[in-house]
Amino acid sequence: MSLRFLVTGGAGFIGSAVVRKLIRETGHQVCVVDKLTYAGNLASLDPVAGSDRYRFERADIGDSERMKEIFADFAPDMVMHLAAESHVDRSIDGPAAFIETNVVGTFALLQVALRHYRALPDNRRGGFRFHHVSTDEVFGSLGAEGFFREDTAYRPNSPYSASKAASDHLVRAWHHTYGLPVVMTNCSNNYGPYHFPEKLIPLMIISALEGRPLPVYGNGLNVRDWLHVEDHADALLTVATAGKLGESYNIGGDSEKANIEVVKAVCAILDELRPDPAGPHERLIAYVTDRPGHDARYAIDAGKIGRELGWKPKQTFEIGLRRTVEWYLANPTWWGDIRSGIYRGERLGAA
Repeated sequence: MSLRFLVTGGAGFIGSAVVRKLIRETGHQVCVVDKLTYAGNLASLDPVAGSDRYRFERADIGDSERMKEIFADFAPDMVMHLAAESHVDRSIDGPAAFIETNVVGTFALLQVALRHYRALPDNRRGGFRFHHVSTDEVFGSLGAEGFFREDTAYRPNSPYSASKAASDHLVRAWHHTYGLPVVMTNCSNNYGPYHFPEKLIPLMIISALEGRPLPVYGNGLNVRDWLHVEDHADALLTVATAGKLGESYNIGGDSEKANIEVVKAVCAILDELRPDPAGPHERLIAYVTDRPGHDARYAIDAGKIGRELGWKPKQTFEIGLRRTVEWYLANPTWWGDIRSGIYRGERLGAA
């Protein structure tokens, strides 16, 4: 059965992976809605932009009138809500945009989606879903042991995670109060191709290629659970189509690594694939003042999505990281255009 997917933030890192998977591997119709801020890049959708099942609308989710027009014209069965301000360091420098998009924008989108849902004919209403995509950062920081579960209390510590926590609560409230059929997901750190260059892994790859310092916050021992973006896209489509209404699912890669481990692994792969005559890439590592409020450790218990929906990650971190480095080596035009304009590798979030 062909469904109609409206994907907000579909030109972003995770959103574009979802859209590429939908077009390449399903028969579904896809409408991408994206404001095209610094992290939205239509070049990430070039591989599928020629499909007659794909369309793009440049719009702000907070623009209710424009979103009403898009909903009326496209008539989605599934809304996958990935549009968000998502970079922690930027939230430290400028939190207002995060409140506006992640909180106010999500509220506006929920209102439009609820209006659309209530107007659907009976034979389509039962299949409608609003899938809200969020982050494990809403849970705060873990100690040396333990994992985030779906029932872990929210304790956000950055303006970004606080704004995402607020949006999670809004989505849950619209389900319980107004009956909007929703599913929710919270994921661990993503990596992979088409990742905006200010994030850790692409920043290390590109800076190393340019012979620039590789900035590592604090002592580099902050731990994250790494999830390949293509595994995440697979999980998101699984939840969107098979998840139980009103439920949330944690999605993780079962790959806990300290930041310094990740940086050194990138350096080792580059030493092999693109050796630097000046010496090993690890020589470029530079420890810098830590990010304010930097959470010590995140780790996901993804048991629920495995037990109930049969999903588990396919890529190991070692294989996924090598493929990611290979992709950046093969696609300098994609990241070079960003590096030359929107983002040049400067320090963000120093407060």
